Amino acid sequence: MTTISSVDKKAEELTSQTEEHPDLRLFGLVSFLVADGMTFAGFFAAYLTFKAVNPLLPDAIYELELPLPTLNTILLLVSSATFHRAGKALEAKESEKCQRWLLITAGLGIAFLVSQMFEYFTLPFGLTDNLYASTFYALTGFHGLHVTLGAIMILIVWWQARSPGGRITTENKFPLEAAELYWHFVDGIWVILFIILYLL
Repeated sequence: MTTISSVDKKAEELTSQTEEHPDLRLFGLVSFLVADGMTFAGFFAAYLTFKAVNPLLPDAIYELELPLPTLNTILLLVSSATFHRAGKALEAKESEKCQRWLLITAGLGIAFLVSQMFEYFTLPFGLTDNLYASTFYALTGFHGLHVTLGAIMILIVWWQARSPGGRITTENKFPLEAAELYWHFVDGIWVILFIILYLL
């Protein structure tokens, strides 16, 4: 009886400790994304302000070609879908499918970066030509950094999912969910960026 009682007490202590210290990882990630979104909002505001106060300067704002940015938009939107498929495969305990979708997602992210670098080499302006050029490169470069970090995160999650006894399982899928949330955020920022820079 004494042994059972002591076990019950320990279980109650562990439960109370869990209740006292809830899992705040998701809250931390969302807080980071909100702060990151505010940084992007500052870039967007700077660009739109510059464009609004310089309507009479034909050489200050350049016309941008649409094919490559449109391709980049398609790549990122498809990558969001493939990442979602990876999560569904993990929920269904189909580890190999999950790994395959993760690799496809990372590949799409890398393809986006290659396409963006190609666009940089074909632009008619450089980083320091004027304020518009600097803002353009700052916006797209900062977003490209996020895509790079996201692709690295996806590859890390893929590696953890493929390793025997790895950290990514149906029971412990937070790393994948966190990377997926981050990736959707990056994709959403690109859609806004695409509209503001290339369509407006």
